Amino acid sequence: MARYYLTTTLPYVNAKPHIGFALELVQADAWVRHHESLGDEVFFNTGTDEHGQKIWEAAQKEGKEAKTYVDLYAEEFKKLKVSLGLSDALSFVRTTDLHHEAAAKEMWKRCEKDIYKKEYEGLYCVGHEAFLTEKDLVDGLCPEHKTKPKLLKEKNYFFALSKYQERLIEYLSRPGVIVPEWRRLEALQFVKSGLEDFSISREKARLSWGVPVPGDDSQVMYVWFDALTSYISTLGWPEDSQENFKKFWEEGRTIQMAGKDQVRFQSIMWQAMIMSASKDGKKIKNTDVVFYHGFINSGGQKMSKSLGNVISPEDLIAKYGVDATRYLLLRHVNATEDTDITWDKLDEWYTADLVNGLGNLVARIMKLAEVHLGGPAVTADKKTEDKSLINAMAAFDYNLFTSLIWMSISDLDQQIQEEQAFALVKKDAAAGAALIRAYVEKLFYIGKWIEPAMPRTSAAIVGAIMANKKPDNLFPRLA
Repeated sequence: MARYYLTTTLPYVNAKPHIGFALELVQADAWVRHHESLGDEVFFNTGTDEHGQKIWEAAQKEGKEAKTYVDLYAEEFKKLKVSLGLSDALSFVRTTDLHHEAAAKEMWKRCEKDIYKKEYEGLYCVGHEAFLTEKDLVDGLCPEHKTKPKLLKEKNYFFALSKYQERLIEYLSRPGVIVPEWRRLEALQFVKSGLEDFSISREKARLSWGVPVPGDDSQVMYVWFDALTSYISTLGWPEDSQENFKKFWEEGRTIQMAGKDQVRFQSIMWQAMIMSASKDGKKIKNTDVVFYHGFINSGGQKMSKSLGNVISPEDLIAKYGVDATRYLLLRHVNATEDTDITWDKLDEWYTADLVNGLGNLVARIMKLAEVHLGGPAVTADKKTEDKSLINAMAAFDYNLFTSLIWMSISDLDQQIQEEQAFALVKKDAAAGAALIRAYVEKLFYIGKWIEPAMPRTSAAIVGAIMANKKPDNLFPRLA
């Protein structure tokens, strides 16, 4: 049995969950369920990032106290556990948790040898909660948020990131620490081009909503320094009273998942913080793997409320159901590149792959089994492994993982068409029944393989086989 720690990023709670984060959660959950099915032990984490200027301003805009505001939105993100059918093993950390705030302060203290204070003037993007340089801008605007950064001058604490350039080069030179590989090479080149120290605090007079800097009440921590620490605070670090940090971070294999815009934060800033936070000569292990997914666009453009092309997780679930939503995200959204989706495409995939594909296959086989077999064709919940599926999940290739299963579905459907068991059983009951049993056995394996991607559908298929009964329609036709 292997031990794994897997965490998603912690999204800001300044808006309801969007489809990009739903993708990240479903990818993470499928990976966790797959490893649990192999008998591995996994600590699965997500949560909410609740400090910073964006949240402070959003709370003020709604006329709420910041804590009241984040409590409200944290509940919206917690609901995703049920609405997306996530594993019961999922842990949830909030950066306003008292234990987390204590851990963030401990992280600061352990990094103090690399922290200094200076006056700084720069272009500040509220959307990024970070200072930008002129070379980051396009026509004077932040290219992502399309806003003009504010010129700010204040005295902040800085983290000496530049001190860790060589150690980061060594870390990023290890194949596999970032997936996909070409993002690792991008990150490595970025570090080799030279690193600048970065601000890790804000003046409390300007922004009071944050974790206080230890020993300086005039400053609060920069939201990223605070939030990144959540990846280990959720394990009980630094006290580690339940030894989860020891079991899953120090002795296990650590996996982080994030969007492609997070590389500098997850694989550079956070890794340098870990390097800095040694105590009594004992180092914290760096993350073993960070997997970066692409963005979801719609109609050739980034989703935007102003453009009216936003597709929310709630919209998908309301139309297609939980498992179908999971399938559409895993099979038809590219695991690492940007993907364009529209309602027309989603309808087409749902109908072809699920209604006319898997749903129809299950109905046909189980109707034959119910009528012509005297009992279940499969009597034991056999453990099934497929090396090609294991390898696909090991590479975070969700598209391949689901495509391989659908190839098996297509092959089984073709076999039924060619062998005509539904006709043979009327002429030769024994021969026809033998074919039907073979179909049920193959369907059972498909039902087991599909569990990481579609857990409820898996349970419905396996349950129908054990009961030798045609199930209710798995995927209703669209109205």
